[in-house]
Amino acid sequence: MNNTIQPSVLNLSLKCNGCGALLYFTPGSKNLKCDHCGQSNAIETNQSYTTIKSFDYELFIDRINQHKITDDKKVVNCSNCGSQTVLSSFTSSDKCSFCTAPLVLSPQAGQQYLPPHYILPFEINQQQAILYFQKWLKGLWWAPNDLAKKVSASASNLQGIYLPHWTYDTDTITGYDGRRGDYYYTTEEYTVTENNKTETRTRQVRHTRWSAVSGKVDCKFRDLIVSASNSLPTETLKDLAPWNFKLLVKFDERYMSGFRSETYQTDPQQGLLMAFKQTQDKIRSEIEHDIGGDEQEVGNTTTEYLNKAIKYIMLPVWVSAYDYHNKIYQFTVNASTGEVIGKRPLSWIKIVLFVFMILILITIVVACI
Repeated sequence: MNNTIQPSVLNLSLKCNGCGALLYFTPGSKNLKCDHCGQSNAIETNQSYTTIKSFDYELFIDRINQHKITDDKKVVNCSNCGSQTVLSSFTSSDKCSFCTAPLVLSPQAGQQYLPPHYILPFEINQQQAILYFQKWLKGLWWAPNDLAKKVSASASNLQGIYLPHWTYDTDTITGYDGRRGDYYYTTEEYTVTENNKTETRTRQVRHTRWSAVSGKVDCKFRDLIVSASNSLPTETLKDLAPWNFKLLVKFDERYMSGFRSETYQTDPQQGLLMAFKQTQDKIRSEIEHDIGGDEQEVGNTTTEYLNKAIKYIMLPVWVSAYDYHNKIYQFTVNASTGEVIGKRPLSWIKIVLFVFMILILITIVVACI
């Protein structure tokens, strides 16, 4: 975690050797490119840091303040949506990528922030993201007719942002008690009357025999992902998954050149509790399997979380926000897979006309019967 490139070295590596302009990371590559002269420089990585691993959770929490570094970046709070964006010290004014509100920049530099362990570099560039947007728009049957035009205008303003996430590993031991239900059948006689004749018949009746049970189950969990950002709706962040963690690399600020990033708003302790909630369904499933039988009733459970580990990672998205009839709508593209998630206004005229058409069809069908 202390392998962050020193500012002087970073600034030198971001400078074009040809014309001296700033180099920007090229999505889908391992290169920095100059927009002025086109020169491209490879991002050299230390092969000893290619293995992706988790870090001991307790040790990470204990030393978290020691890992924070001071840099000339600005951590900017949006007063409208609450997002926290990291901007370079050269930025004097800007707009929020999530809600388009003006950002109020603090003139103070030298703020502390926590460098991530790993980063998932942008695989999809802005033009590719726009194409994914356009394909997604074609499937919006209930959207207003002018929506595509408004979104197309906003698509060119897509902002590339790295969103902070925590991932957690843990092993669990859960003690439980409950009841096991086993089916058994008995033969039962009953009478029926058909054609004025009464007959006696038999049938199998199912019963459940319940017995008290208790035991323990072990589970292993890896890469329980928790968003550390509050800037996008929880459902949006969930729907953007899955992420291709195979492309994770050790954090290097050069991958962020030309993009924005957020600092974490959900601290690692809060994130751990959220990760614990993700384990509940699997643990319950394992308990039911351990109980066996035909039915299971789970009573009291006690879970111990062991070998807790954590990674602090940055994941890439393209974000666009636009105003439609005084309401903000966001569109987000997973910049690793191309998955598009967004909300859009509904055209009530289209909905009413559709319902009216269905009623007409029902009337015609009924009339023809």
